[in-house]
Amino acid sequence: MILVLRALGVGDLATAVPALRGLRAAFPNRVLALAAPQWLAPLVDLVGCVDRLVPVAGLGPCDWPGPPPRYAVNLHGRGPQSHLLLRSAEPDRMLAYACPAAGHLDGPPWQEGEHEVRRWCRLLRWYGIPADPTDLGLRRPDPARVPTGATIVHPGGKDTRRRWSPVRFAAVAKRLAQCGHRVVVTGSAAERRLAWQVVARAGLPDEALLAGRLGLADLAALVAHGRLLISADTGVGHLATSYGTPSVLLFGPVSPRRWGPPPNRPWHRVLWRERLADHGGREAALHPALAAIGVDEVLVAAAEAEREAGRTNAAAS
Repeated sequence: MILVLRALGVGDLATAVPALRGLRAAFPNRVLALAAPQWLAPLVDLVGCVDRLVPVAGLGPCDWPGPPPRYAVNLHGRGPQSHLLLRSAEPDRMLAYACPAAGHLDGPPWQEGEHEVRRWCRLLRWYGIPADPTDLGLRRPDPARVPTGATIVHPGGKDTRRRWSPVRFAAVAKRLAQCGHRVVVTGSAAERRLAWQVVARAGLPDEALLAGRLGLADLAALVAHGRLLISADTGVGHLATSYGTPSVLLFGPVSPRRWGPPPNRPWHRVLWRERLADHGGREAALHPALAAIGVDEVLVAAAEAEREAGRTNAAAS
């Protein structure tokens, strides 16, 4: 068995897909088990190369199933806690970034600021395992339970410093609806009130409020068969990258050079004020880098993203 640790969220799993595919290709006859939160199971299924999900909650002690794995692969972080957790599975060998504090010296050095996709591909290459950082696609779920061709506005995000103003999201949603877009507003159950503010301010119909009503597979289907996504720097943006859905992503304190879509895909537009990224603490109501992004700028980027997607589709047909 190959045991892989990635006990994080939606965007984290999506950015690990190329590394998981590289492991699958390198070990086609071994069981590939992914240690990740149970709630990610629908998305793990869409990756298409994982044989078994080992439910873990964070980096606490874990009862590893079955015999010790042949390899344990740390796609979670640089240690020491994640290294020690994997070592508790007693693998024959561990593939991970070097971490003297965990007693692991057989691995490449960690590089700050490296893009999350390339970080894990580089780790595998160190051990002689090829991984293609452009292999980001996920299987498309059946859209039977969600509207197709919708423009998705996603105002939330686990890290509140990465959220844009709901008032501005509403202004964007209203203008897009006036231009003929079928706008829906998504988010978690905890973000339903935030999403409702956007729906109400934009004058959208009640059925546009999808926050808290979609499971992870349905959210993936909505994005996969959607027209456009407007979102902050959060997991749903990575789903748009996986499915090639045009998107406008608003970055604040964290650089898109680490978490953004591939720069050679012009149907994904990133808005970021680099000079303001290091300003504004957690107490700020709206991070300065996000406050500097205006409604008209987002609307222009949305039009450009759709135009580029149309050109790409026309060239491919």
